[in-house]
Amino acid sequence: MQQSGNVVAVIGGGTMGAGIAAGFVAGGWKAWIVNPPDAVSTTIDTRLRDAMAQLGATCDATAIGRCETLAGVPWPDVDLVIEAAPERLDIKQAIFAELERRAKPDTPLCSNSSALPIGRIGEGLATQSRMVGAHYFMPAHLVPGVEVVQSEKSDPAVADRVAAYLESIGKVAIRVRRDLPGFLANRIQHALAREAYSLIERGIATAEDIDNAVRYAFGFRYIAAGPVLQKDHAGLDVHAAAAATVYPDLCNAAVPSKVLTDLVAAGHLGMKTGRGFYAWTPERIAAEKARYETALAAAGRILDAERKR
Repeated sequence: MQQSGNVVAVIGGGTMGAGIAAGFVAGGWKAWIVNPPDAVSTTIDTRLRDAMAQLGATCDATAIGRCETLAGVPWPDVDLVIEAAPERLDIKQAIFAELERRAKPDTPLCSNSSALPIGRIGEGLATQSRMVGAHYFMPAHLVPGVEVVQSEKSDPAVADRVAAYLESIGKVAIRVRRDLPGFLANRIQHALAREAYSLIERGIATAEDIDNAVRYAFGFRYIAAGPVLQKDHAGLDVHAAAAATVYPDLCNAAVPSKVLTDLVAAGHLGMKTGRGFYAWTPERIAAEKARYETALAAAGRILDAERKR
């Protein structure tokens, strides 16, 4: 694809940051990746190449710039900033304070944080009106949806502009007009997970049963229709009647399930430790990640074809 002339600065070259940059470069932008000289920085080039290959694009070295500090970015050229630093409020606030000084006054400043509200990150800064959340989902280069989250002080026109940039590179901008915990997708996702963990804890189903129920039953339909549209297909009268029976019995706990917290307390964190709800060997992790990303890429092609019709 021909270069559009747009430039994005991605602050943080970890798993999310590299995927975000790859998506913009595949969409015709130039990207600057800011990351200090650490273990993460040594793998950025490889991860960029892999992500670009999955997107069917060539990793053009002339379209990707690297620097170790914010001072190295050619700020007069930058049209958009997306911060993807570690999930610590102090780190993000320090970054945004410096971004406010360095970026052009009209450049949108975005955070990829999945937990920290953009309103808190921007507290005390003079240009909070240009700060919005741009919450990607992992893997960032394959999942089409990106939440564009406004705080009370975000200018809706800036959010419109960020959404337009994302749409221009093939993403689906999901507008979230209130900066509340979990934004939109994670609130829905956590509601489902709370019930799933409760069912496991009560001995009603195994983790595998839960996953199969989602992947091969109701969740199978979600690539064709989200939960609201799907109920229009099925009939709202049917849904309302079922809800009256089911809702009173659903888990409404205000704390994480014991089956989850016990695993965390035991150090069983999933793939990163070799055990979670499932057991993981290095070989199984590699195979699962390959299967997972292949499935996501195939699903992405279905949705992309539908959007282009």
